[in-house]
Amino acid sequence: MTVTVLRVTDPTDCYAIRYTVFVEEQSVPVDLERDELDAGAIHFLATDDNNTPVGAARIVIKDDTGKIGRVCVLKQARGIGLGAALIREALATLRDTPDITRAALGAQIDALGFYEKLGFTAYGDVFDDAGIDHRMMELRFDT
Repeated sequence: MTVTVLRVTDPTDCYAIRYTVFVEEQSVPVDLERDELDAGAIHFLATDDNNTPVGAARIVIKDDTGKIGRVCVLKQARGIGLGAALIREALATLRDTPDITRAALGAQIDALGFYEKLGFTAYGDVFDDAGIDHRMMELRFDT
């Protein structure tokens, strides 16, 4: 399967994928999955060979940090590197954004290894986000 990851101005397809993964699969309350940060976020959509949406992510910029979040891939498209492609595209966007010195994210505990392979380092204590254990991670661009 060939995938394409693009920055999108209309996040409707991203929201649909997020609903399937987070609300339906992971039982995240719908009122926590969508938030006020979506309006100002940079959204990414991954599509397959047939231009079918299969993955999504977003970036929220605050000060010198781009926080990557809501990274998700539909079940039928997992295991082929799509999550990594979404992260690489988000990182490329952040590196091209003036004054951004780091990327951060809250990783689900079972995904720590995935993000470490992409250059992120965990820090801080484990915390609960929507009933799922997470840990903060970062990747610095200025070192």
